[in-house]
Amino acid sequence: MDLQIKGKTALVFGGAGGLGSSIALALGREGCQVAIADINGDGLNAVAQRLRTKDVSALPIVWDISDLSIIQANLELVAKQLGPVDILINNTGGPPPSPVSGIDAAVWAANFQKMVQPVIAITDRVLEGMRARRWGRVITSASSGVIAPIPNLGVSNTLRSALVGWSKTLAREVARDGITMNVVVPGRIATDRIQFLDAEKAKREGRPVDQVAAESTASIPLGRYGRPEEYAEVIAFLASAQASYVTGSTVRVDGGLIPSV
Repeated sequence: MDLQIKGKTALVFGGAGGLGSSIALALGREGCQVAIADINGDGLNAVAQRLRTKDVSALPIVWDISDLSIIQANLELVAKQLGPVDILINNTGGPPPSPVSGIDAAVWAANFQKMVQPVIAITDRVLEGMRARRWGRVITSASSGVIAPIPNLGVSNTLRSALVGWSKTLAREVARDGITMNVVVPGRIATDRIQFLDAEKAKREGRPVDQVAAESTASIPLGRYGRPEEYAEVIAFLASAQASYVTGSTVRVDGGLIPSV
């Protein structure tokens, strides 16, 4: 299927990671020009090289999204080298495991400034051009914890849920400008983040990490962790022309893990 986004400019955050790099590659295969942003410069350059070997115009940007002062300059760089952003992928890292009670106020504030405030600020800037062109896609990657809170991921469950409410509210505000806003919820996708969480759980419970991973896999109806590419293809579809009537939605890519309707 031709997703009809050839020539569009995509900006993918977390572009050096497992999910972000797969999203960038999926959009590149559809003919998008792709800017990838992350704090990991070496990782960005490696992903950019993979994109270029597939004849994709790629722009790596070392970008600490908690620094709101650099948003305008970086968006101008993207516009100058690739064109204004048509497709925005809000994909941020998650906080360390923690309960939800007894967390210091400074920890809440620091993670809000890393996970929530930059997403809102960057999207607001990008929306100006999307509205003028009457076309845009904003896709925010969250976590299954926004639907079924994950034990010991209290900060993540709370702050990512804030982004779901923001995205749903904004979807109504921009729909008639030709812009869609959607949230995609990964279950357990085989990335470094999942390996880290499995290792942390094994450490807390004094168990082998292989045992924790096997138990985790057994709880998924499909019987395995998802592949980053499977997650990325869903996001690529939501960025497509064919998905023009999908907005304000929260889409699960979880192998059936989340038990609720």
